[in-house]
Amino acid sequence: MTSATLTAGADSASDARTRHDRAFLGHPAGLGWLSFCELWERFSYYGMQALLVLYLSNYLFLPHNIGQVAGMDALRHAIENVTGPRTTQQLASAVFGLYVGLVYLTPIFGGLIADRWLGRTKTVVIGALLMATGHFLMAFEAALLPALACLLLGVGAFKGNIAAQVGDLYAPGDKRRASAFQIFMLAVQIAVIAAPIVCGTLGEKVGWHWGFGSAGVGMLIGLFVYLAGRRWLPPEPKRGTAKADAEAKPPLGRRGAMRVALLVLILPILMLSIVGNQQYNNGFPLWSQQHMDMHVAGFTVPVTWLQAVDALLSTTTMLASLAFWRWWATRKREPDEITKMALGCFIAAGAPALLMIPALAIEGGGARISILWSFAYALVNNIGFANIMPVGLALYSRAAPRGLQGLMLGIYYLHLFFGNSFVGWLAGLLEVMPGSKFWALHAVLVACAGAGLLIVKLVFGRLLAPDEEPAT
Repeated sequence: MTSATLTAGADSASDARTRHDRAFLGHPAGLGWLSFCELWERFSYYGMQALLVLYLSNYLFLPHNIGQVAGMDALRHAIENVTGPRTTQQLASAVFGLYVGLVYLTPIFGGLIADRWLGRTKTVVIGALLMATGHFLMAFEAALLPALACLLLGVGAFKGNIAAQVGDLYAPGDKRRASAFQIFMLAVQIAVIAAPIVCGTLGEKVGWHWGFGSAGVGMLIGLFVYLAGRRWLPPEPKRGTAKADAEAKPPLGRRGAMRVALLVLILPILMLSIVGNQQYNNGFPLWSQQHMDMHVAGFTVPVTWLQAVDALLSTTTMLASLAFWRWWATRKREPDEITKMALGCFIAAGAPALLMIPALAIEGGGARISILWSFAYALVNNIGFANIMPVGLALYSRAAPRGLQGLMLGIYYLHLFFGNSFVGWLAGLLEVMPGSKFWALHAVLVACAGAGLLIVKLVFGRLLAPDEEPAT
């Protein structure tokens, strides 16, 4: 294939995107393809996640089965050197925790590989194939560790780079970028609802391998969607010559270096912004078991069902946020990403603050609280969080210097790694701290994140402004 053909192909793809710039809900058609692909990738991921700890603790790590797992003795020895002896359930939780934590580290390397060598398309395809391989390897007990390795490498290659392609659909000053990532995250929420129902039911009711296999099939569907929609996605920059490589990755410059440094330095603020949201999956279920009346019309509601309620409310609030900002943009100037995220933090801080009310009632000698407090927490938190996580993705995709978008989106996911570790430590305070003070602490931390983001906006707003539209 000649360079002229490559150029013509890139120009054709660019023209196609221009013609259909508002073909998908007022956004480029490529957003629809990327979102649908992400839906299936997250279906496979959350399907796997729903089953993994149950599979390990209830089957694979039982004394008569664990010996089949290749390399498990070495991994168990490494874990117990740090934590001390582990029971079957504790070992399963430790392996699960390592897997979920490393998921947020590997995108850094996937972004670096795409930015420097392979480009986003090849890296995303490789990631999808690795993930599908990992899911299918889970059918073999001996292959657990190679399967998890394939999944971690696959997520690393896939996650940050497909998000970077969403950002590449928009010019730096295009205000639709933030709502694009909200649509992108909406696809994730749909997967969060569907995956445990499909993969979880197959895994628990039919057989573990059926559940993992369905996750693998979902990943293959996602890969097919990605390849089918390739002509609507951003063309890859030409590579292979010094001139092409220089165009793909121009010199960083002083402004670019300062942006990179700032985007790294605000990670602790972003870490604080998620503690209320992430605690809903950690400390909140434990607190609910102790203090919440889970009986409704004679039926005992499983605590795990609260997660499904959270996912449904998250989907609803994401749609509401999209509609609100679209309405706002027709009447007033839409705020930038930092301002939206700060507003989201102040709203989300109200969720743990609400729980101070029933917590104080319990401490005053009250009975178990109503399950409706769970709905209140999830609703307020998700209204705020709809303007934090997806808008943060939009900020990092836009503000990252050209040629480093994949790497910077990988760095963005680091706040989830550190944030989940911090939330796990905070959850331990439930044993030594009254509930009212525990939830007040979370409200303060999230509100402090909002204040920190406003300070960043005040001090560094000009640095983070779009290049074509400097801050005034």
